Amino acid sequence: MSGGIDSTVSAMLLLEQGYEVVGVTFRTFDSIKESCLAKEKGCCSIESIMEAKHNAEQMGFEHHIVDFRDTFKRCVIQNFIDEYMAGRTPNPCVLCNSHIKWGELMRVADEYGCDFIATGHYARIAERDGHMYLRTAADTRKDQTYFLWMLTEEQLRRTIFPLGDLTKDEVREIARQHGYEKLAVKRESQEICFIPNDDYRAFLRANVPEYNERVHAGEYVDADGRVLGKHEGYVNYTIGQRKGLGIALGHPAYVTHIDATTNRITLGTNEDMYASELRFKGYGLRILGEGMPVCAKVRYRSQAVEATIKDGNCLVFATPVWGVTPGQSVVLYQNELVVGGGIII
Repeated sequence: MSGGIDSTVSAMLLLEQGYEVVGVTFRTFDSIKESCLAKEKGCCSIESIMEAKHNAEQMGFEHHIVDFRDTFKRCVIQNFIDEYMAGRTPNPCVLCNSHIKWGELMRVADEYGCDFIATGHYARIAERDGHMYLRTAADTRKDQTYFLWMLTEEQLRRTIFPLGDLTKDEVREIARQHGYEKLAVKRESQEICFIPNDDYRAFLRANVPEYNERVHAGEYVDADGRVLGKHEGYVNYTIGQRKGLGIALGHPAYVTHIDATTNRITLGTNEDMYASELRFKGYGLRILGEGMPVCAKVRYRSQAVEATIKDGNCLVFATPVWGVTPGQSVVLYQNELVVGGGIII
């Protein structure tokens, strides 16, 4: 339970369906003092935790605050830092879901004698030929299967997604009907939870040892290696970035490649941002066969594009795709089912 509308409504629905519910909220990255927790008030950093606890108490079931900070730092934050320092763009939510929200939570569920875990994600689960698959949510605008592709079949067998068949508007209406008007109108955060002010550059400066020695000015180059100008350090840029480059070329320029080894950033045109294939490290739910037809998403908000698998870890698109980014996830679908995925390399 995050304290937000989706997990709160999920708990409401589970209670109405007759489940015995135990609420859990994670501490993942904060530095909350124990005295602050004991008072259940005081600093804004614990507001969402206490809101979740309050909502659970109002609905009449037990609630626990679980400290996952060490595991979160080791599995999620360190990967985030390592990927950016290697010139890639990570997706921490994918790792958090796999290692924390399911990996660690499954252990806690066992401790509390719970058969299932449930979250407020917009996703569904389908069984086909004795196997469990992620299935896209009824509300395609809110579907979150892109962030959940690393979940194992064993984890899916013990998972419930109460919101999978609902739209966001329907969830808001359920909250209103149960007297949670403030939740129904609360603005959703789109930021990475452990990045203050959504400024990943400042986070890296504060958390990377010898940052100034490792990150310094370098060269912008074109596709042929010709020097175009100077940049402020490769970690300050991401694939597809157009604004804030600090260079005028007489035409719109985009970051098309980042080389952490040479500290060089390649700039190109919008046309250069399209790729006809990619390679990935696979962690798929299913063994994907050669030439297998799939629909692939390379970004959460991007449209799925028809593609086929070649050489085991290469994906060839039917039409070129914009903004393929090393470090991000590529998620593979057949109809509404997630059949695999990987990290783009």
